Amino acid sequence: MGWLLRILGRWMRLITIPNQSSVPMAWKQFEDGRMKPSSMYNRIVDVMEELARFTLMTRGRSAMLTDRYSERVESLQDVHQRVSG
Repeated sequence: MGWLLRILGRWMRLITIPNQSSVPMAWKQFEDGRMKPSSMYNRIVDVMEELARFTLMTRGRSAMLTDRYSERVESLQDVHQRVSG
């Protein structure tokens, strides 16, 4: 499922981090409202730290990150309308 979210995120021009994690049978990994210490817990923390870093690095830069050459180039029809109109 993570691969699908990455594809959708890229398609919608969202920032997607290359890292992901899932916790099998997550309901068994919690005790007293907190995740039990384990390698899965460490992995989740790693992914969250990476997400926080990506957020800080990209904050305020959306215009630069979403600017695409293919969308700046006029289509043939646009040029024809501009010249003819």
